Amino acid sequence: MDTMIGRIFNNISSLKSAYIQLQEAHTPYDPDKIQEADKLVIEELTKLSELKHAYREKNPKPVAASPQDSRLLSEIQEQQNLLKTYEVMVKKFQSQIQTRDTEITHLQQQIDEAKLRKSKLEKKLKQRGLLNKESEESDEEENYFSIELTPSLFTSAVDNAYQSMHDFSKPLINMMKAAGWDLDAAANAIEPAVVYTRRAHKKYAFESYICQRMFSGFQEESFSIKDSNISVSNEAFFHQFLAVRAMDPLDVLSQNPDSIFGKFCRSKYLLLVHPKMEGSFFGNMDQRNYVMSGGHPRIPFYQAFLKLAKSIWLLHRLAYSFDPKVKVFQVKKGSEFSDIHMDSVVKNIILDEGAERPKVGLMVMPGFLIGTSIIQSRVYLSGIKCAD
Repeated sequence: MDTMIGRIFNNISSLKSAYIQLQEAHTPYDPDKIQEADKLVIEELTKLSELKHAYREKNPKPVAASPQDSRLLSEIQEQQNLLKTYEVMVKKFQSQIQTRDTEITHLQQQIDEAKLRKSKLEKKLKQRGLLNKESEESDEEENYFSIELTPSLFTSAVDNAYQSMHDFSKPLINMMKAAGWDLDAAANAIEPAVVYTRRAHKKYAFESYICQRMFSGFQEESFSIKDSNISVSNEAFFHQFLAVRAMDPLDVLSQNPDSIFGKFCRSKYLLLVHPKMEGSFFGNMDQRNYVMSGGHPRIPFYQAFLKLAKSIWLLHRLAYSFDPKVKVFQVKKGSEFSDIHMDSVVKNIILDEGAERPKVGLMVMPGFLIGTSIIQSRVYLSGIKCAD
């Protein structure tokens, strides 16, 4: 009996150790370690089961137990209860392992399908010359795209476009400073008679400047791009959005510099960066001449511009993917502020009770209408008070 009890305790200790290894293998999740630990647990459970059967074979009938034997039997019963708990936990872990294996298999299938879609899309783009020959006909490749055309997708694109304008304004202002520009005079030249609450708010004048030029022609299907008068379907616009969305703009242009996207970047750069501005930045017109001749320079300033151009291009492609198409609206300087279709870029403004409604000084982002839903235009209000 003493030998039997000693073997039981040894098995219980080994089972505890194997159970701890099984727990540790789940954090972090390691399938190989889980399998090894699971095997150890099963081996220890098997040994305990063999001991149980051996004991019953040698002791088929109950015998009178001494107090010492009763204590030992009580301890054995406690260990058996603990053993049942371990058995439940092992079954739970085995179920989790099966679930994880199923999830891994499903994800691997999704990866394989995504690779197949990517390969087919790249082949199609090469055949089309990358966005130069849009087809109005829907084809089976539409099913390869998992992104759904929803208002929330467009709202996200609007936010990204505004952030891109904000980001590009920083290197633009820094280069103006380095070139010795009078930023106060430049802000006043962009939009005179705006009363700025703080000098730092004059950055919104440059964001407004970028906005006006980048969104010029947005309401037109061609986006004011020459040689782009071919009517394109909603599906083709969405295909163009999807094709460029995940790509680096410089990679897109390197594959086909004269694509519609390439022409768009070229025309917007020449409109946004005035010759006088470029001459003061670089001391010559080499970059401008290179862009005019059809090139896309790989300098940091132009690459920063391409990120901006890509975000506005994607927003336009997405706007024309909807049926009916998304409408864009602008807010004029001097318009009375309305929180229905306008959003102030300065959030801590103070509106005195009974005072006149503040007036728009600058529009830094147009608004949009998707059906009956409104995406507010972003404006800077002239002469407002701000909380510290």
